[in-house]
Amino acid sequence: MQPSDTVRLLEDLVERHYALLYRYAYRLSGSTADAEDLTQHAFLTAHAKIAQLRDPSSAKSWLCAIVRNAYLKDRRGPGRVVAALLDNLAAPLESPTDPDFDENQLQAALNELPEEFRSPLILFYFEEFSYKEIAEQMNVPLGTIMSRLSRARALLRRKLTTNQGPRELPVVEPAPACPPSSDPIARPQWIA
Repeated sequence: MQPSDTVRLLEDLVERHYALLYRYAYRLSGSTADAEDLTQHAFLTAHAKIAQLRDPSSAKSWLCAIVRNAYLKDRRGPGRVVAALLDNLAAPLESPTDPDFDENQLQAALNELPEEFRSPLILFYFEEFSYKEIAEQMNVPLGTIMSRLSRARALLRRKLTTNQGPRELPVVEPAPACPPSSDPIARPQWIA
């Protein structure tokens, strides 16, 4: 691939996927600053490894995998181990009523979920990935994704309903807008 083709492809990826990656990074990390760092890291990694993208139609999934892997690498840092015991998983609650949660409560509950449940939940409900796309991105069987989504919903429901009685999962507000930029497409400065 010619350098000019690489630059055009990368510019196209940024234009089409920057907002999606930022929202995904925000939902994973719960922090605007971390979301900005993860998004920038994803495009820097994409630039360095653009030859690995065999099919441009799978770029969305490829970029989300880069964000997820960067987030996991950062979380695992020295001395950190993230695990969830199956014994501690919640069973679904019954007879939901009207939701009454704000976005901060939702984000706090998402932050408390183990990563193996948080990522599929975010990709499915917030970024509208299919089960198949999530399974391919996370490199796990389709049935595992369906199971994790079910458990994630139950865990999230339990976290949101603690001390409030049973509630339906809320209609989710969008993540904060991408950071302001003088460039209308919010292109990072490192792309000429």
